[in-house]
Parts: sequence; structure tokens; C-alpha cells
Amino acid sequence: MKFRSLYEFYIHELQDLHSAESQIRTALPEMIKCAHSPELKTALKNHFEETRDQIDRLNQILKNHGEKREQDRCEVMEGMLAECENVIDRDAEDMIYDLGIISACQRVGHYEIAAYRTVRGCAERLGEEEDAALLAETLEEESSADDELTGIATMLQSQCMEDDGDSGDDESLRPKSHRFRLMEALGKR
Repeated sequence: MKFRSLYEFYIHELQDLHSAESQIRTALPEMIKCAHSPELKTALKNHFEETRDQIDRLNQILKNHGEKREQDRCEVMEGMLAECENVIDRDAEDMIYDLGIISACQRVGHYEIAAYRTVRGCAERLGEEEDAALLAETLEEESSADDELTGIATMLQSQCMEDDGDSGDDESLRPKSHRFRLMEALGKR
């Protein structure tokens, strides 16, 4: 697709973010089910609700411009979520498993942060102050979620180091029946 203007690029990026957020919202319930740490479960539940609000903001911006969400799926997010499954679809002790979920979520979150910074910058240059404010709100939520996940990861890493003397028995490994199946949740298998 050739973009003839910053505005065309901006609308395309908004539509792509809408697809990405929709895919994330579909994937989060499975991540919540698989998480062990109460802090991680709570953080993921909160982000699930924030994602709904982020989709609503994108819908509002697109509607204000007379545009609709694109029917195409964000291929980058689809690939990232497939990679997330590879990262966390492993047998591991609960804390290590949760660290895998955090790692996967932060990879996705960093993509979102980069994308929202770009579209917010486009909105500012296009003089779309209301759009820029809505996008800044989402960017702040994504940054806060990333900080929260970093804090939980630091806590889990410390706990792992304390438990490092333990050999870990097979009973502490995640049963295969509870393994995370993100691509199934997304209807890709």
C-alpha cells in the first residue's frame, strides 16, 4: 500500500492498532487462567479492562474521522502472539512459568508503546489535539502496565533466587492439560 499523505498513514496505523488490541483482548483471558501469581493475575485482569477502553478510544477516533476499523488483521501482533505461545507453552515451575508470561506480555506491550508513540506524534503534527490526548491516555496505560509487570517480574525473580537451593520436583511442573493455548483461543488451530 502506498501512502500519499501523513493522514493516510495515520488512519492505517490506527486501524492496525485496533486489530492488534482486539487480538490482545482475545488472548488475555487465557493468560489470566494460566498465571499463578495473584499479583500477575490482577495485573492481567486490569489490563484486560484497559484494553477494552483502548479499543473504545480507537473506535472513537476512527469514527470522528469517518473511518471504520480495518478488516485486515495486524500481522505483527498475530506473529508476536504466536511467539508468545512458544515462550510460555512450556512445562516449568509456577514462578518461572509466570516469568514467561510476563516476558511475552512485555514484548507485546513494547510493540504497543512504540506504535502509540508514532500515532500520537502523527496526531500532533496533523493538529488532531483530541486524538493526541486520547492516544496519550492509552500510551500512559501501556507504560504503567509495563512498569507493573517489571515490578512483578523482579519480585518473582527474587523468589526464584531464594528457592534456587531447592531441586524442584516433577510435581511442581505445570501439567500439560493446563498449558497455554493462545493460538487456539485466537482460532488459529
